[in-house]
Amino acid sequence: MRRLSCLAVALVALVAACGDPAEPLNGWSGLGGSDGAPNTAAPLPWPVTEFPPLPKIAQDVPEARIRLGNLLFYDPILSVDRVTACATCHSEFWGMSDALPVAVGHGAGPLAGPGREGPNTLRRNSPALFNLAFRESLFWDGRSESLEAQAITPLLAEDELNLDPEIAIAELMAIPEYVELFAAAFPENPEVTVQNLASALAAFQRTMVSSRSLYDAYAGGQAATLSEELVEGMFLFAEMGCDDCHSPPLFESETFANRNVPASDGIIDEGRAEVTGLSEDIGRFRAPTLRNLFESEPYFHNGSVKRLEDAVRHELEQTGISFGEEDVRLIELFVRKGLRDDSRSADRPKTVPSGLPTPLDGPIFPGR
Repeated sequence: MRRLSCLAVALVALVAACGDPAEPLNGWSGLGGSDGAPNTAAPLPWPVTEFPPLPKIAQDVPEARIRLGNLLFYDPILSVDRVTACATCHSEFWGMSDALPVAVGHGAGPLAGPGREGPNTLRRNSPALFNLAFRESLFWDGRSESLEAQAITPLLAEDELNLDPEIAIAELMAIPEYVELFAAAFPENPEVTVQNLASALAAFQRTMVSSRSLYDAYAGGQAATLSEELVEGMFLFAEMGCDDCHSPPLFESETFANRNVPASDGIIDEGRAEVTGLSEDIGRFRAPTLRNLFESEPYFHNGSVKRLEDAVRHELEQTGISFGEEDVRLIELFVRKGLRDDSRSADRPKTVPSGLPTPLDGPIFPGR
């Protein structure tokens, strides 16, 4: 079993005791000091890395475009049954996922989250949407290289929203508020088009940036924001090699790996190989972000592991390194509390221009 050294624990305790009390995270803009530079006042198990700036495509985006994307994200008008929306599978109540092992598409009624059942059950778990702005590839198999392409894929998929583009555009154009919203969002090309629809959805998703967790404040020099146990869990996280695939500060990577996850009964899913055609990619899936992971249970590409501590245990078993249950507990604690950031979830509108009801979320799990 690999453990954080007593010297390191003592150092952490000393820094935390001598440091100023943690400042409120309101206004916290990410990893670094007041001038944006990394601050090394608190010990870290890895080199300090600044939180990346938003890509150019996410900068200087008109607020009207983001607002349009927000409304479209929650509007069931973008589905064949006029009940299902993007937010059905990506709800702020469930860490921008749906708390189901695998997603359930149209035809399942208005309920989102636990209890949702229907004829269109997918193969894969609904991935959370945090920090997609920084992704080079999207979906569990990395098949899309842009958020615009990602936004359209589930809309057109027969087992997801099954949208007919021509019908959808005609229906949007028949709603005066949407016509005005598209014109404001795209002043240079004020048309209601599939391309503009995808651009608006992508612009909205790029605003879901998670950079204000307790870890971010700690790494920025506010040593008192992480308890001794959380710091010990962070060092164990690094010692066990978890950061190889879940690298700070995003705690994710562009890697694809086969983690020997239990297969779903009767489901064949070759993962990354379905994109590359390479046999060595069979069973490989991308490494998701660990930010807000507790809220988006269950875990892995097929939702086969329900609890976060079981997911941590499964991952440690893949390392071949001896570990104990206390290691599992501390790493789970760091991921659950240290990487939690609820400062930027989706903004749920009270109403949408179509007048249709937005998805109805199922019961909230105890302790949330």
